[in-house]
Amino acid sequence: MSQSKNVAFIGLGNMGEPMVANLAKAGFNLKLHDVDSNRAAQLAEKYGATACLTWTDLAAGSELVITMLPTGAIVRDVLLEAEGGLLAHLTPGTLVVDMSSSEPLGSRELGETLAKRGVELIDAPVSGGVPGALAGTLSIMAGARQPSIIDRAMPVFEALGKRVFRTGGLGSGHAMKALNNYVAAAAYTATAEAVLIGERFGLDAAMMVEIINCSTGRSFNSEVVFAGQVVPGTFQTGFALGLLAKDVGIATGLGEALDVNAPVSRAVRERWEHARTILGATTDQSRALTAWGKK
Repeated sequence: MSQSKNVAFIGLGNMGEPMVANLAKAGFNLKLHDVDSNRAAQLAEKYGATACLTWTDLAAGSELVITMLPTGAIVRDVLLEAEGGLLAHLTPGTLVVDMSSSEPLGSRELGETLAKRGVELIDAPVSGGVPGALAGTLSIMAGARQPSIIDRAMPVFEALGKRVFRTGGLGSGHAMKALNNYVAAAAYTATAEAVLIGERFGLDAAMMVEIINCSTGRSFNSEVVFAGQVVPGTFQTGFALGLLAKDVGIATGLGEALDVNAPVSRAVRERWEHARTILGATTDQSRALTAWGKK
């Protein structure tokens, strides 16, 4: 980034705000934009940043733009379509870093479009959730057309995360994020079904989870989500069910697009789509088994 300190940040949700806080702490000059302009103004005042209502103001002087938005479709809309699109106002040489969970094939297409205007794209989704964003210990999976492009973003990544994985070409970061979340969702699904079957048989759920966690069935979900959230009934992981269902859909759709026979991914996608329909997209993802346990 040639030691640039001028960063624009779009998307100030549960993940966006703590990321902005860490960038401000690291000394970056920040411009903020959100669909909720009042929130952007409040956070700008809180972190010594500048809130921008227009793409012209956001782009002026910004050498790196971070998007942290719900879907790849929204990222594309922001850059290319909404009110003429931010891209029309970016100067050649600007770097766009999409840290959302977007579709990998869509990221490749978007990157090609941006490159025609002299703007490079890095797809750099994160793992670690809100706790990792707060602590600045996120794991970042970064893909780009060339490794040197990622080098430019390293000062920003170092302010936000603990580990940066260079996953390969453009779209590879988003592919890795979706595939990781698919594996996590599959582990949750299997654990939930085991608990539901066991309870129907007469086993105690807490005892089951304790045994799984010192046996071969253990996983992040059994150790953290089930032991810490599901069994005590707190259901507060901070990650929305709809977002996990979306990521499973991205991973499954990628397999289908690449003609990979992956029947488990399709079954997991169906289960999480069912949970989203029953419980709603904004429900905490740890509640999914309450949808599957209904008769």
